Amino acid sequence: MRNKSIKILYQGGSGEIVEKKSRFIATLEKIETEEEALSFIARMKKQYWDARHNCYAFVAGKNQELQRCSDDGEPNGTAGRPMLDVLLREDVHNLAVVVTRYFGGTLLGTGGLVRAYQKAVQEGLKNSVIIEKTSGRSLVIGTDYNSIGKIQYILAQQEILTMDSSYTDKVELKVMVPTDKLEELKEAITEGTNGTAHFEVGEPVEFAVVEGKIELL
Repeated sequence: MRNKSIKILYQGGSGEIVEKKSRFIATLEKIETEEEALSFIARMKKQYWDARHNCYAFVAGKNQELQRCSDDGEPNGTAGRPMLDVLLREDVHNLAVVVTRYFGGTLLGTGGLVRAYQKAVQEGLKNSVIIEKTSGRSLVIGTDYNSIGKIQYILAQQEILTMDSSYTDKVELKVMVPTDKLEELKEAITEGTNGTAHFEVGEPVEFAVVEGKIELL
C-alpha cells in the first residue's frame, strides 16, 4: 500500500482582490484544532473591526474531518461555503482562511459574491507556502569508498535526499525515505553493493521537502 502524502499549509499568506470597488482581503493561517481556528478568526475580526464582513472557512484533520464556515452576514451560501469548497478542491489540510470585505457601494449579486470570495481565497493560497507531508523513516547507510558512487546513483534515481554525511575510514549517509519506499531502497542498495552496505533504520516520522531540504514536522 502506497504512502498517502497530504498537502498542508506551511506558511500562511494573504491576497487581495477588488470587485466593483469592494475590497476582499484573504488571510490564511495553519491550524491543527478548532480552538486554534476560532482564535485566529477572532484576531482577524479584531484587526479588521471596521470591515463590513469577515467570512471564514477552515479544515483540519487527516481526512479533513473538521470543516466549518461562516457567511458572517453575507447572503446565505455566498461566502463561507464557496470558500470552503476552494480548500477542499485544492485538497489542503489544516488551515483556516478569513476573507475580509470592505463594501464598495455596489451590490455584486449572488454569483458575483461567490466568485469574489473564491477568487480571494485562491489569491491567498497563491501567496502561501503549501507543502506535502509524508510518513517516512531516516536511514543511515554505512558503506566503503568503493560503493559510495553506486549508492549515490541509486539515491538520485529514487529521488531520495541526503540529510547528513560522514567520511572517515568508512562512509555514512543519512537519508530520509518515504515509508513505502524503504524496503525497495534497501534491496536496491544491497544488490548494487553486493551486500556490503549496512543499514540503521530510524523511528517513524512525518517530513516534507521545503526548498530542497528535509523538514521534520
